[in-house]
Amino acid sequence: MADEITLSVIKADIGGYVGHSAIHPALIERAQEQLDIAQRRGTIMDFHVAYCGDDLQLIMTHQAGVDSSAIHGLAWQVFESCTEVARDLKLYGAGQDLLADAFSGNVRGMGPGVAEMAFRERTSEPVLIFMADKTAAGAWNMPLYRMFADPFNTAGLVISPTLHEGFRFEVHDVKGHKRITFDAPEEIYDLLVFIGATGRYAIKNVYSKSTGEIGAASSTERLSLIAGKYVGKDDPVCIVRSQGIFPAVGEVLEPFTMPHIVEGWMRGSHYGPLMPVSLRDAHPSRFDGPPRVVCLGFQLADGRLIGPRDMFDDPGFDEARHLCNVVSDHLRRHGPFEPHRLPADEMEYTTLPEVMRKLEGRWETL
Repeated sequence: MADEITLSVIKADIGGYVGHSAIHPALIERAQEQLDIAQRRGTIMDFHVAYCGDDLQLIMTHQAGVDSSAIHGLAWQVFESCTEVARDLKLYGAGQDLLADAFSGNVRGMGPGVAEMAFRERTSEPVLIFMADKTAAGAWNMPLYRMFADPFNTAGLVISPTLHEGFRFEVHDVKGHKRITFDAPEEIYDLLVFIGATGRYAIKNVYSKSTGEIGAASSTERLSLIAGKYVGKDDPVCIVRSQGIFPAVGEVLEPFTMPHIVEGWMRGSHYGPLMPVSLRDAHPSRFDGPPRVVCLGFQLADGRLIGPRDMFDDPGFDEARHLCNVVSDHLRRHGPFEPHRLPADEMEYTTLPEVMRKLEGRWETL
């Protein structure tokens, strides 16, 4: 199609069933009803309602552009409506991610996570949408680096003329509210200086250097920084375009065969391996985890979402899942000790400081 379409993924935790483990079907049904009305009114072109753990995911196509108040307002309305259902069912943490009393033009900074990109559809447009639970925004740093900059992961960087020139990474300092861009492969070492510190720096967007087209977009919202206290983990989302001038589908999925360690898990206070799972297994329960990631694949056709395919519903990821359980066993044996528990500076954004304040008066000067 000639005109740009926008693909928006907006998510929120607005009530868990049971505890923080899953989404109640009634929330999905309410969201589908609301988005169906919006589609018939022409606000959106197509939609799909998904979940990962206790997070409700709204996947929408439209032509309103990135950061559209109409689209963000629609998502906020859906989340508010679903929160009413969650409260009626007494679901855990009903309305947890809605940190504002009323919508003010854009959901960024109001609690929900957002990943969006606008582009002109190619002849064939495969997109992969990753959704994670029990982890933080920086969880995408290593997979995105491997997809778009690591030739050991992405063979196309070496042998495909369309990828050989490399990619441009936009990195956000989520605490300093700044951004910077790096070109790969020329500035890989400089890029790694920052994205290895996943608690502060997050890859926001990735662009093709040869065409300037956007290839990936992620949510970088940090709930604790928005609320000023611990209200739950960020549970980020990420969109990746595939094939042609971008990595192939298999190259995009390959990073998740090595379950890297992410922050989150129980009470948002522990490190654990990110487990790639199918939708039927996207219900973390062991120690409220381990952290999960699901991937839904779509073909876009004039704004229509053809799919989804449950991309991690594949025995090829069985060993990754097995390794996650082995690593989880080892980390869990550390109990309240680092490196299972987050380091002190990260624990400032959990409920631990409330406990520490009670003990302040017992410290004596040496």
